[in-house]
Amino acid sequence: MPSHQVVIPVFDGIQPLDATGPHEVLMGATRLLDHLGSEKAGYRVSLVAESPGTVTSDSGMRMCPDGPLPETGEIGTLLVPGGGGSRVMTSDHPLVEWLRRAAPRAERVVSVCTGAFALAAAGLLDGLSATTHWRYAPTLAAKYPAVDVRPDPIYLQQGRIWTAAGVTAGVDLALALVEADHGAEIAQYVARELVVFLRRPGGQSQFAGPVWSPPARQPSVRAAQDLIHSDPAADLRVPVLAARVGMSERHFSREFTRALGRSPGDYVEQVRVDAAKRLLESEPVLVTVAAARAGFGTAETMRRAFLRRIGVAPDQYRRHFATTAPIDGRT
Repeated sequence: MPSHQVVIPVFDGIQPLDATGPHEVLMGATRLLDHLGSEKAGYRVSLVAESPGTVTSDSGMRMCPDGPLPETGEIGTLLVPGGGGSRVMTSDHPLVEWLRRAAPRAERVVSVCTGAFALAAAGLLDGLSATTHWRYAPTLAAKYPAVDVRPDPIYLQQGRIWTAAGVTAGVDLALALVEADHGAEIAQYVARELVVFLRRPGGQSQFAGPVWSPPARQPSVRAAQDLIHSDPAADLRVPVLAARVGMSERHFSREFTRALGRSPGDYVEQVRVDAAKRLLESEPVLVTVAAARAGFGTAETMRRAFLRRIGVAPDQYRRHFATTAPIDGRT
């Protein structure tokens, strides 16, 4: 059985790990299948580029493609990496034009990180849900309104189109491709060799930075923002905030939502989640203490907010990101 051909176009401004991460996963699976004497062939991965010679990545690493962009022949998986170079590609960029021609010849079309910008520029994501790096999701959504941008998933599949979140999420996606092609046992073995999860718990929002909204132009709403950020543990119910800024509850809720695009309650909960995340990362406090100091009141209320916002419970979040040990090892 012939190998499954994987074509990865590279370009100046690429994020190297978007290409090398999936490359390691797929070739690791290939080596394992060969070792097991499997009847199913593995992968043949090729780096291709618009022009001969090396390309220079965002970080300065130089990559040498195996050949030019193929204009004929079937493609198993077309995998588009991200990086600064992909985020500025327009619909008439030569690589984007090639993607339009090549995509119909591919069994699967995949983007990693901001490679989704190139797929979107080619019109390949129109009418589909897609993900990208959490930092660039709002930009992708604004630039390509025909795409339903989901900022939290590690990866998404829409038929033959797969998109992955930022950078190392390309490894998660490549493992999912191996699992789809060769089963969970092969994918799990490769994951163990790379010392990563086969299925990472939670979404990428657990890695995102704190919520930040520009100060509202309305002085009253801006004053409410200041109150929320200065003391997340305070009484921040709508009646209290409205009274503090001299507005009726109904008018305050309407103006706050209009100014910031989210309700006061939603904004307060996100700020409290961010405050609790910082506590769990940097201080050896009990979850109950973190909940109280962040304004949640109870650990259960905080747990529900964490699951809703970032897809993992507080104790699990701390295990992944804490720089200090919890008191007596307890949660």
